[in-house]
Amino acid sequence: MAPQTIRTVVIAGGGTAGWIAAAALSRHLGPLIDIVLIESDDIGTVGVGESTIPTARTFHQLLGLDEREVMAATQASFKLGIAFENWGRIGDRYIHSFGQLGKSTWMGDFHHFWLQARAEGLAGPIGDYCFEHQAADAGRFGGAGGGGPDLNYAYHLDAGLYARFLRARSEAAGVRRVEGRIADVERAADGGVAAVRLADGERITGDLFLDCTGFRGLLIEQTLAAGYEDWGHWLATDSALAVQTRAAGPARPYTRAIAHEAGWRWQIPLQHRVGNGIVYASAHMADDAARATLAAGLDGAMLTEPKLIRYRTGRRQQVWKHNVIAFGLASGFVEPLESTSIHLIMTGITRLIQAFPFGGIRPAVVDRYNAQSRAELEAVRDFIILHYRLTERDDSDFWRAARAMEIPDTLAARIALFTESAAAYQGGEDLFRVDSWVQVMLGQRLAPGAHHQLGRLMGREQLGRALSDLSGNIAGAVAKLPTHQAFLDDYCRAA
Repeated sequence: MAPQTIRTVVIAGGGTAGWIAAAALSRHLGPLIDIVLIESDDIGTVGVGESTIPTARTFHQLLGLDEREVMAATQASFKLGIAFENWGRIGDRYIHSFGQLGKSTWMGDFHHFWLQARAEGLAGPIGDYCFEHQAADAGRFGGAGGGGPDLNYAYHLDAGLYARFLRARSEAAGVRRVEGRIADVERAADGGVAAVRLADGERITGDLFLDCTGFRGLLIEQTLAAGYEDWGHWLATDSALAVQTRAAGPARPYTRAIAHEAGWRWQIPLQHRVGNGIVYASAHMADDAARATLAAGLDGAMLTEPKLIRYRTGRRQQVWKHNVIAFGLASGFVEPLESTSIHLIMTGITRLIQAFPFGGIRPAVVDRYNAQSRAELEAVRDFIILHYRLTERDDSDFWRAARAMEIPDTLAARIALFTESAAAYQGGEDLFRVDSWVQVMLGQRLAPGAHHQLGRLMGREQLGRALSDLSGNIAGAVAKLPTHQAFLDDYCRAA
């Protein structure tokens, strides 16, 4: 057995990425490694990633976190999906929910039954057959903590409070936090990183370095020049403004993504405030116009001044190079349309724990880690591009360009498959399930030319009765749920 040569892990940068990494490593590998996290209170974080997907619940379970405690500490609310407004056409609205659509069989997915029923005039909107969709639309919630109906949900949370919560857990588990700004990086003989030197002169050595320094990529790019693959030709937005506002009413159990002439706006309801922002392409909208568009769409009074963020959509060509692994914004960025940023941090650190190089860094392990990271992010990229490519809007140059752009072959094949046969699938590295692809493609008016005929096997009367019973049973169950706000107040109300 090879001796342990990787013992000290240095995390460069705090924020959401740094403290997620610290919490996970200390929880699962704490007795075997020493963990040092360097962050400076003088360096701000982007800190607008306030929306998650259901995989966050599994990750919290792996960390042994109590859901109520996390939610109260982070002023969190529940999230059943995302409402997309004005994406297919101005005035359109659909919900990409986290739930399962109807009941599928081995022969075909539920939406084939639905397409047959719709062709025969027997079906309502596709969301009528999803518990989470109906609950989100009704503003109701229940089932968290093991009681009541089983809803599939995620969280809206305060990113700053989340990092603070994880910091407390990590430090209690033995993580050493060092306050300071990294002023210099010392290279090792093999080309990796040997140590970092802080502005006050302190030198911190390590065996493995995690780069959580945000868009700067201080270690992975500025030091090791891992390279960056730009995806701006597919995803044209490059700017965002974020602002916090007072809550103007009960918290909705979903995120809003509202398209405008050059991008989209978000609204994320927390217990104590609402996170708002506007994403836009600077080539199509000036900063002042974006600020005015954002302000006009706010429902409550501003608590902060809008914060400007510039970014380049794309991925690091190597997220693991030598003894440096990039996480979060340092590893790449796909705009937060489907709330994947925090998820990608969590899966990245999970892969590292599974493949931790105790006996030294080996090329095959690094290659596998990079391949998995690349495939995962490219699958997310394709799903985000889907929202733009399927628009029917022609009211601005931005949307006309989105409709006409050449897209990755992997996405083009998916769209063709659904167009020709209504077939959708979840591949091995895909984050998004069949239900997600179907909800977005149908929501953006992609009409399949054909579908599986399994619905005809039931006969018209049985098919209509089955769908009617299903939607009615869901509606009845939703009606028994408390409002989302009432559930929050009872379950995890924050001080």
